[in-house]
Amino acid sequence: MSEPLTIRVSTGTGTGRTQLSAFDAALADAGVNDFNLIRLSSVVPPGSRILEVPGAEQLKGDHGDALYCVYAEAHASLPGHEAWAGVAWSRRVDGSGAGLFVEHEGPSHEQVATDLTHSLEDLSVTRGGLYEPEGRRITGIVCETLPVCAIVVATYRKAGWEEAGDGR
Repeated sequence: MSEPLTIRVSTGTGTGRTQLSAFDAALADAGVNDFNLIRLSSVVPPGSRILEVPGAEQLKGDHGDALYCVYAEAHASLPGHEAWAGVAWSRRVDGSGAGLFVEHEGPSHEQVATDLTHSLEDLSVTRGGLYEPEGRRITGIVCETLPVCAIVVATYRKAGWEEAGDGR
């Protein structure tokens, strides 16, 4: 029997001379900057554990490995503007551990928090009301002079390129 999937959720913020370098700094803060991100569609497999971790406790891998993840990223480049990102999750009420992630970005903590709540509620209704909220992570940063980025990332697994596909 295989071990349950552990999904790690971390946050990061960063500043750089460009939006791209701010994104990279936020990825570094979240502990995932040396991976190639492969974005997933937010379904949590049954039996999974979800852990909130600092960036230093994120998945480890080799430079350039593929990282299967769900993430929200927000950017701001005008002084005084804010970048907020959030990920929230719910679980099926049957105890199976199956669940859903939702991810949102916006210019304020309030908007991201509201959007996360509404999306979790709507996704549960779409599935017959069988899901209850379990957790959320939200992070933000204010642009002072240089571009900024906020990110929340939920990592499922990493793979070397020999594992990620057949390479043809």
